[in-house]
Amino acid sequence: MNRDQSENDRREAFTQHWMAAEPSVSAYIFAVISSFHDAEDLVQQIAQETARRFDQYDPERPFLGWALWITKSRVIDFYRQSSRDRLVFSDELLSRLGEVIANREVGRNTRREALEHCLDKLPEQSRKLLDLRYVENASSDRIAKSIGSTSASIRVTLTRLRDRLAACVQQRLAMEEAR
Repeated sequence: MNRDQSENDRREAFTQHWMAAEPSVSAYIFAVISSFHDAEDLVQQIAQETARRFDQYDPERPFLGWALWITKSRVIDFYRQSSRDRLVFSDELLSRLGEVIANREVGRNTRREALEHCLDKLPEQSRKLLDLRYVENASSDRIAKSIGSTSASIRVTLTRLRDRLAACVQQRLAMEEAR
């Protein structure tokens, strides 16, 4: 693999990791920084720093945890440099907030995996119907016309599928929690 390809792969990997982690990083920053503009600036600075330091990231560990570690350090630096802010959070509070956000992200991933498992168990026709409604954003009228059914029938079927998926996801999460 040539050097340019390796650099492109590294950039692509960083972009994917950052896009997944950025909402949690932003939530953390906006929770502890009172000024909207300062928080926005800090998000951008952290994006730049994580990109610059990406070669230090251990892919065996969660990217979000690593990004939140950098974020916590930058937030502490921000408060040290900022004399105009009256509210300063302790290191312990910042660490605990980071843990809460990281755990919430793990919970989202677990729910997403459970949903994917449950979707895989559905018959192809049911998955196609859900795809039309939620991926292609088709109305029940449009779906009904495309498959030769009534709009009411489509709405009932979608409701039953959502209920079935919700029950399956809850069961799957309960099984995961019991482990």
